[in-house]
Amino acid sequence: MDESASLAQLAHRLEEVVGELRGIPVDVERLEDSELVRHQIAQATRSAGELRAMHPVGSPEKGRQEQKSRRSVLDALRRGMTMRTIVHASVLDDPRKAARVRELHAVGNLHRVVDEPIQQVLVFDRTVAFVRITPVAYSPGALVIRQQSLITTLIDLFEQTWARAREATEPMHRLTPREREVLALLAEGRSNSAVARALSITEAAVGKHVASVFVKLELPVTQDDNRRVLAVLAYLRGAAR
Repeated sequence: MDESASLAQLAHRLEEVVGELRGIPVDVERLEDSELVRHQIAQATRSAGELRAMHPVGSPEKGRQEQKSRRSVLDALRRGMTMRTIVHASVLDDPRKAARVRELHAVGNLHRVVDEPIQQVLVFDRTVAFVRITPVAYSPGALVIRQQSLITTLIDLFEQTWARAREATEPMHRLTPREREVLALLAEGRSNSAVARALSITEAAVGKHVASVFVKLELPVTQDDNRRVLAVLAYLRGAAR
């Protein structure tokens, strides 16, 4: 199923849910206080057995707040909670955030990456969901949803997005945005000089980017392999997901 078809089906399902809920009290609470939102999320984390999460940006937490958040995740994993998290590819452009993603992935909070825009969503079991009120990074407040039909729709959205997302551990995510641009043009069969003209940079700069790509994709110099071809194949495998 292609992405347009799956999104069309999701939109149709949302329309059905809205129709079903007309005239019925809906269990959705609007919280403007971010501290209260964090408190309710912490409560859900302590009791839930499963968490599905989508994050368009990395966590703004730093210092003690970040350490507290990390301990909370680790405690939940030790307790047996199953966690899956989808992040936007831009998160991995920040080395600190990318390191956090890799660390959490390694200890059991499985991560996947998407290039398409996503909204911030947390779904605990099939019991409660938190959705950011406005699609702006770090904006305050959230909708707290306990309506089962809406939670089911959010889970459908998560699972469809998860199915087409890429693994967070793929070496491709180590590349900078510029390196990905260079590799995308190489995948079109362009020479270094053609890439340089397309990106308005020098051919020497292209050579440096290509060399960096080889290192980050762990492609050593050998007599048997063409590193340029292998890099393009790695890119195409990631782009085809």
